[in-house]
Amino acid sequence: MSNQTLFYICGIALAVSAVLFSFAGLRLKGFPGRAFPLVVLWFVLLIGGATTLAVRNAQDEQHKKEAEFQKAAEELVEKNGLPTEIESAAGEGPEAGGGESGGQSETGAEGEAGAGTVLKLAAEPNAIAFDKTHLTAKPGKVTIDFKNPAPIEHDVAIEKGPQEIAASELITESETSVSAELKPGTYTYLCTVPGHAEAGMKGTLTVK
Repeated sequence: MSNQTLFYICGIALAVSAVLFSFAGLRLKGFPGRAFPLVVLWFVLLIGGATTLAVRNAQDEQHKKEAEFQKAAEELVEKNGLPTEIESAAGEGPEAGGGESGGQSETGAEGEAGAGTVLKLAAEPNAIAFDKTHLTAKPGKVTIDFKNPAPIEHDVAIEKGPQEIAASELITESETSVSAELKPGTYTYLCTVPGHAEAGMKGTLTVK
C-alpha cells in the first residue's frame, strides 16, 4: 500500500474520530472521563502518522519526478547520439565528476591547486528532505556547499558508519558548507537535527 493511500486513510480516520468524539461529548455526560488520556493518545498517534506519511508522500513524488527526468534525459541522449556534448553542457561529464542517478549531484571541477571537489546540496523548502539523495566526488578534499531556504533549522554532516567525520553549522534561510578529506568509499550525508534523518533527510556520498 502506497504512502499516499495510507495518508488518506489516516486523514479520514482522524476526521471520523473527531466527529465521533465530538458527538459523544455532546450526548454523554462526563465523557471522556477516565478515558481522556486514551483519547489524547489516539489523536496524537493519528496526527503524528498523518504528518509522517505526508512527508514520505512528498519524497515519493520527488523521486518519481527525478526518475521521469532521468528517463527523458536518456531518451534525448539516445535519440541525438551526443552524450559527450550533453554531459559537458550540464557540467557532469567524466572529468567533472558528475553525480549518480541522472545527475542528482553537482560537482565543481578539480582545481589546479588541489581545491578538490565541490558539491551543491539544498534542503527542500516544504519538506524534511535534501534535493539530492546521491552525490559523487573524487578522493581528496570534498566540500558540500549547503543551502537551506526553509525557516526550519538544518545542517549537513558527513558520516562513515557510526563515525561523524565533519558537520556544518545549523542554519535557517541561509547557506553554509562543510569540508573533509575523504578516501574512496561510500559515505552518508545527513541532517543531524533529531528526527530529520529518520524522516528521510539523508543520502549517499560515493567517493571514487
